[in-house]
Amino acid sequence: MHFTSDINRPPFEANSGFLQVTSGCSHACCAFCGYFKECRFAKSPMEEIEADIKEIPQVFGAPERIFLQSADGVAADYATLMRVAELLHQYVPSVKSIGGYARIDNFLDKTVEQLKAMHEAGYANPYIGVESGDDAILKLAHKGYDAATARAQLEKLTAAGMPVIANFLNGLGGAGYSLSHARLTAQLYRGINISMIEVSSLTLLPRTILWRRREKGEFADAGEHERLREMQEFVRCLENRTVFLSDHASVPFRAGAKLPEQKQELIDGIQRLIDTLPEERLRQHRQEAVNYF
Repeated sequence: MHFTSDINRPPFEANSGFLQVTSGCSHACCAFCGYFKECRFAKSPMEEIEADIKEIPQVFGAPERIFLQSADGVAADYATLMRVAELLHQYVPSVKSIGGYARIDNFLDKTVEQLKAMHEAGYANPYIGVESGDDAILKLAHKGYDAATARAQLEKLTAAGMPVIANFLNGLGGAGYSLSHARLTAQLYRGINISMIEVSSLTLLPRTILWRRREKGEFADAGEHERLREMQEFVRCLENRTVFLSDHASVPFRAGAKLPEQKQELIDGIQRLIDTLPEERLRQHRQEAVNYF
């Protein structure tokens, strides 16, 4: 099969089959990201995609879910994605759903009607790297869109009946930044059909834009207790019926909580970490987390 980089997927997609329809990243400018720098963005030819789909049963067995590879496989155009779904159902009949990493702007060229057709064809729970609902942070992170654009695209997906997985990048504003990052992101997600919110915590990698800014003294990492208080505020402000998942190496605790039923339990658990774990111990975890990326 054709993969231009190592397999990249969230932990919960470990049992999925993988398929490349695009390579690289259509944006490749996020200030915190060190992934997919080894190749330029490109769309795979359909002949290559079809050949890879035919190989999936030999490589992955009978997967129920396909997770599209690269930074944002949903950047492929509507016709391509629909043809991919058709071929998957033809050659890999075990497949029930199709996901993959996605950017907010991957949906700009797709109408509600097209997204609805995609969902009917099996697309569900794309993992969207929204990161934040705070315009100041989106600009700092070089995300390439603002909160209003993110909201409009998330509303399209909800109107189409397509559930999504979204994230919250804890600590992205840096040291001393107000809790507006938490509050505005929770506000952005209000009313959106989000089946899961996965949290990660900013961990600067060498040669990324924010890493270079930190080296120059232009950016300072948020403290570990500061990050936990920010995450706690995010949970407190969330109104979605969803699953909160913390399974990323950058976060110093593991949790899977149903919201709103387990909201207070989660808030109290984060408070216990703040009260019992010293800043230095949490900072050590952050330093060790760099080795995972």
